Amino acid sequence: MAAKQTRVYARALVALAMLVMLAGCAGRVAVEDRHPDDPWEGFNRGVFAFNDTLDRAVLKPVARGYRWATPQPVQTGVGNFFSNLGEIRTTLNSLLQGKPGNAGRSTSRFLLNTTVGIAGLWDVATPMGITAEREDFGQTLGVWGVGEGPYLVLPLLGPSTVRDTGGLPLDMVSYPVYYVENDKVRYGLTALRIVDVRAGLLDQEELIQGDRYTFIRDAYLQRRRFEVSDGELGDDPFASEDFDFDEADFAD
Repeated sequence: MAAKQTRVYARALVALAMLVMLAGCAGRVAVEDRHPDDPWEGFNRGVFAFNDTLDRAVLKPVARGYRWATPQPVQTGVGNFFSNLGEIRTTLNSLLQGKPGNAGRSTSRFLLNTTVGIAGLWDVATPMGITAEREDFGQTLGVWGVGEGPYLVLPLLGPSTVRDTGGLPLDMVSYPVYYVENDKVRYGLTALRIVDVRAGLLDQEELIQGDRYTFIRDAYLQRRRFEVSDGELGDDPFASEDFDFDEADFAD
C-alpha cells in the first residue's frame, strides 16, 4: 500500500514539474518578441526538444547503422519503393487541385514503376522524362483557400502547421501501407520507411546553422509556401540537391 502511494505521489510531482516547466516557457515567450508565424513557440520548443532527444537517442543511431550496413543500391531501391507508393496520393490531390496533367504523369509513374520497375524498386519513369510534383492534402487545403494557421511542432512527426495537421489523416489513409492487414508487416514497413528517410537526412544536417529550431521552422514554412503556391512566391529556397527538406517524408 505504501509503495502504491509513493508511486502516486511521484507521478503527481512529475506532472507538477512538467506544468511548471511549460508555464515558464510560456512566460518567457510572452515577454519576448514572438515570431508572427509561431505564436506557440514555447510549446513548440518543448515538443521539439522531446523529438530531438528521442531522435538522438534512438532514430539517428539506427539510421547510421542502416546506412553503414545496407548497400547503396538497396537503399535506393527501398527509397524508390516507398516513393512509388506516394504517387497514389499525388494523383488524388492533383485531381482535387484541378491539375489533370500532374495527375496523369503521377499515374503513369506509378504504373510504369510498379510493373517495369518491379514493385517500384527501380525508378524507370524518371529517365524517360516522366516526372510529377508531389502533392498532399495539406497543399490541397491551401489551394482551396484554407489559411495556413500557426506553426506547430507535432510529437514524433515534427514540423507542421494547423492546416497541414488537418490534412494528415487523409494523407495517412491515401497511403497503401495503411491498408496492410497484417500488423507485423504494416509496422515493419512503417519502421523501415522512417529509418530510410532519416538516413537520407544525415548529410543534410551539416547545413543547419545557428539555432536548430529556428532553422528548421523557417525552412519548413518557406518550402511549404513554395509548394502550395506552385512556385509563384519565387524560386524554391531549397531547390539545390544539397538540401531537400520535405515534411511529406514523415507523413506516411
